[in-house]
Amino acid sequence: MPLTPDRSILKNQQLFADLTDEELDDALRHARTRRLPKDMRVFSQGDPAATCHVLIDGRIKLTQSTPDGGQVVLRFIGPGDMYGTVAALIGIPMPADATAVVDSVEVYWSLEAMHALMQRYPRVALNSNAITGGRLIDLQTRVRELASERVERRIAHALLRLVRQAGRRVDEGVEIDFPITRQDLASMTGSTLHTVSRTLSAWEERGIIEGSRRHIVVKAPHRLVAIAEDLPEADAP
Repeated sequence: MPLTPDRSILKNQQLFADLTDEELDDALRHARTRRLPKDMRVFSQGDPAATCHVLIDGRIKLTQSTPDGGQVVLRFIGPGDMYGTVAALIGIPMPADATAVVDSVEVYWSLEAMHALMQRYPRVALNSNAITGGRLIDLQTRVRELASERVERRIAHALLRLVRQAGRRVDEGVEIDFPITRQDLASMTGSTLHTVSRTLSAWEERGIIEGSRRHIVVKAPHRLVAIAEDLPEADAP
């Protein structure tokens, strides 16, 4: 993707929804655009939160270290998603590591520039609040799943979320269009690598998914929905 600033890279971003072309041009004048090579650390947990980011292309993984030395995958950021922004706006250190999963492109603003944009264009602040609210609902859903669902359902829900966020139609079904490991899925679902590997292998044998070490194709989404919702497979939508 070219790095020449152009309003088209912001046109369909949720943070800048409903801004005019002139307002988008103004937002870009105060931003920087850069490439993020695969495996680049964009920021680290505990860093001062001084920048606000919007991903334009690619995929970013947010991970958080736990006191016992473990690591939790919080979220995968896709094109159009903002990240690092909430921490910057409320004045706390970055709560997670952000790492490029594939070659990516982002636009980012200094905290001062984002504050100025929000004051000039209140719609940006409102959009930011809406995005944050959506993240909170997603977090509440994941906490409920961890507290109340057996592990097979949690893994199914995680895969379905990834399909909605990053699904790409292929001949075999719907491919999650970025590399994801079984350890990532274990971290996302409060499970173990052994359990996730065993579950995915069983689903492969049943023709529900097709996978390799880092890529997954969901061949029968309706059957995965049935597992996630604890329905008989014949009753899946």
